[in-house]
Amino acid sequence: MDFNQLYYYVPTPKVSEPKTITRDLIIYGATPAGITAAIQAKRMGLSVVIAEFGRHVGGITASGLGASDIGAKEAIGGLSREFFQELGSYYNKNEQWTFEPKAAKYVFEKWLKENDIEVVYNQHVIDVKKENNRITELIMEDGTSYIGNFFIDTSYEGDVMAKAGVTYFVGRESNATYKERYNGIQFGHPHHQFEKWIDPYVVEGDPSSGVLPGITETTHETLGYQGQGDTRIQAYNFRICLTKNLDNHVPFPKPPSYDRERYALLVRYINAGVWDAMNLHTLLPNGKTDLNNYGGFSTDNIGMNYGWPEGDFETRERIFQDHFTYNLGMLYFLANDEQVPKAIRDEVSQWGLARDEFEETGHWPHQLYIREARRMIADYVMTDHNCLGDRKVEDSIGLASYQMDSHHVRRLVIDGRVYNEGDVEVPISPYPISYRSIRPKAEECTNLLVPVCLSSSHIAYGSIRMEPVFMILGQSAGAAAALAHKNNTTVQGISYEQLKNELLSYGQVLQWDDSIEDDPVLRMKETFGKK
Repeated sequence: MDFNQLYYYVPTPKVSEPKTITRDLIIYGATPAGITAAIQAKRMGLSVVIAEFGRHVGGITASGLGASDIGAKEAIGGLSREFFQELGSYYNKNEQWTFEPKAAKYVFEKWLKENDIEVVYNQHVIDVKKENNRITELIMEDGTSYIGNFFIDTSYEGDVMAKAGVTYFVGRESNATYKERYNGIQFGHPHHQFEKWIDPYVVEGDPSSGVLPGITETTHETLGYQGQGDTRIQAYNFRICLTKNLDNHVPFPKPPSYDRERYALLVRYINAGVWDAMNLHTLLPNGKTDLNNYGGFSTDNIGMNYGWPEGDFETRERIFQDHFTYNLGMLYFLANDEQVPKAIRDEVSQWGLARDEFEETGHWPHQLYIREARRMIADYVMTDHNCLGDRKVEDSIGLASYQMDSHHVRRLVIDGRVYNEGDVEVPISPYPISYRSIRPKAEECTNLLVPVCLSSSHIAYGSIRMEPVFMILGQSAGAAAALAHKNNTTVQGISYEQLKNELLSYGQVLQWDDSIEDDPVLRMKETFGKK
């Protein structure tokens, strides 16, 4: 299998005659949020270009996350709802809520073509120029310059935001920071935990032998306490498109740099009587599934991503390749290694990569699932008070409706057993997201919007971070930029009433209709553990 084209970053040499691209609006990132932002701004008369870091459009939505993080369907409007209607057309239905990666790619590319939106690929931002708190120019590694009146950062990392000098946070705030209930270090949540007492040591019962691979903390001094803040982030993985269809089935190949010892803890867990690492297959059309993390040891590469948010491109590339090797290595190990019971090997071997997906990258997803990176600190910070309905904003630009959901952050040793820490899954009712949470403070930048790495606490971001919501916020950001341009004002200076009316005219859902029958706990149970 050829994985030579599977990478996050390859340096782009500086060209001898760099281009200068000038538009009303410059968008960084062809994620779903970037695409909806571009379409909305174009509809409202702006000239637009998207500068995309990699070589693909659609972010994680077009890279394996086919089991949509939808929450309450009635909370999804505008272009986000149109996306699922376009998928319906693709599958000859009214709407389609689960989908193959290639179907998502088809819709995004169709939208870009229909709206005549230019995407420039392999654009690695290295500098952001500002004058009087306004961004004037983005400079890329290859020398390309982007000059605009307004800018939207729709990357998963918030690189433009950071280089523009906007205040942000990485990690988990303490509960005390915003007087929250579910932030910071979290012990005691039962989800995706080791169900049995598993010894962490290479030689069972002997701490001097060292710990098994994948365990990152071993001393009580680093445990911390419930609700304590830190700079750690929830785990990443790949959302892997698999199939049992023999006509479309590629057996799991051995990845580069494969190390079977990385799965010694998994074998110990299986031998204790628990086999659940591949339990979370969500069915997609045409015999495919979206494989996600499940249980105590699965596809989440816990604790191995801390360097991603603020890391340079080379650091992120190393983390990307480590996650690829870990995820594919686990599948190869389970299908082939004689330490694994034959019944499990036979079960896993029925699955394979989908031959008709990701043909350029060895049938492996090209986008790592960046569940959390930087988060802006703006005039309004979304917190679990919003998610739980204790606070309601009056400047809504869209709704979130998925549970507060953080994946595990650490795998550690407590009193001689392995323990995962950080997972939180708390049901919520749909709630509005503030416009103030996607715009920086005026003293920091007046012509930038940040709908992905928005102003939110860690645990509130666990609810907001779903791709349909990013599409909603991207569209609202595009409308806000267009209004600011039209009225010759700043992103802080636009009239919310005017923005509200524009969004409603384009089908956005800004307030939850309490007459709709909705049971957040039932929704959580129906989608338990998926995201």
